[in-house]
Amino acid sequence: MFRAGTDTNDVKMEDVLCDFCLKAWTADLAFMEGHHGSHICGGCLADAFRSAVLYAGDPPFVDMSTCSCTMCLESRTEPSYESPKRDAHICRRCVKMAAVTLERDAELGWKRPDR
Repeated sequence: MFRAGTDTNDVKMEDVLCDFCLKAWTADLAFMEGHHGSHICGGCLADAFRSAVLYAGDPPFVDMSTCSCTMCLESRTEPSYESPKRDAHICRRCVKMAAVTLERDAELGWKRPDR
């Protein structure tokens, strides 16, 4: 998401916010972009990976048939991660794809969590 009042013709890093924790993008904070300006930071992605992948059989998870993934905009029936701060969800598929993408960028140093 973008900070309110962002000039879409001149978007700066500080205008880009994580849809899940509302932190602004910085050079040392990994960020992943989804559809229509959705974003997730590396910290929230780590939480999402734990929730939707590692501990998918345990609550909390959201039945994606009742809500849409903020990142891919699809309604999916699978474990997901729900933002503790706002109405935002990321499905397991998007969590896995984002994790692979962030890990490939060695400069970011982001690694998927293990339990």
